[in-house]
Amino acid sequence: MRDVKMQTLVKTALMMALVYIFTTTFKIPTPLTGGYTHLGDCMIFLAVMLLGRKNGTIAAAFGAALADLLGGYVVYVVPTLIIKGIMAFTMGTFVEKIMPEKKLNWLVGAVCGGLLQVLGYAVVEAFIYGIGPAVATVPANLGQTFTGIVMAAVIITVLSRAHVLQRLRDSRVS
Repeated sequence: MRDVKMQTLVKTALMMALVYIFTTTFKIPTPLTGGYTHLGDCMIFLAVMLLGRKNGTIAAAFGAALADLLGGYVVYVVPTLIIKGIMAFTMGTFVEKIMPEKKLNWLVGAVCGGLLQVLGYAVVEAFIYGIGPAVATVPANLGQTFTGIVMAAVIITVLSRAHVLQRLRDSRVS
């Protein structure tokens, strides 16, 4: 039992690190807010698929918040922790609770979670920068979500066809 819990901890930490790396390494500046669009969402969606709702949410929220903290975007740390957590939790809920037997449950969950992310950041940015700049960042946030879903689809498809995804998922602890 202890080994399985340790494996789960290590996998969660690894996915947290991948969220951080993909968020900080592959980014495009957003001039209106001084923020950026990134590829971290891909790893968030993958984290939920590999780790499940609970640990995927932890990896998503803390990996993304760490990117903001270490990247100098301190004002976004708490909002990112909450928003990315909601995004991952929403996706995980579709995968595990709402549509557990459906083949593309992750896609529906990722789209719903991604839309909640866009809404969440729009609300936060409206408070910080005003409604105009907040609305202007919506297309970039939608593009980030769409790109993350497409990249995740490719990775999930490859891992599924190689029968790796199911093996990784079967070894997780609830």
